[in-house]
Amino acid sequence: MQTTILYIGRDTEITVVMNRLLNAKPEWKGICVCSDAEAISILENQEVDLILLGNGIDSDAEEILKKNILSIQPKVKIIQHYGGGSGLLYGEIMTALG
Repeated sequence: MQTTILYIGRDTEITVVMNRLLNAKPEWKGICVCSDAEAISILENQEVDLILLGNGIDSDAEEILKKNILSIQPKVKIIQHYGGGSGLLYGEIMTALG
């Protein structure tokens, strides 16, 4: 069974890289978006196992986004990922899913 991971960030170039990294592992299905509206639409239409919040989301927007996410999928895990290489990313994901 694949683990579905939703990445929400604001930087298009980083989002492209995250998409490549998340989908490099066959056991993961990465979905990467740059807007909250896209993220909410995805969450309303499919189950997600983990959400990564990327760079560029200010603290006020993050608080609102988390509230909206949890109102749709209350059990989803949400972690912050601001970069640091693929090894760190994979470690963060495995810890969150563990």
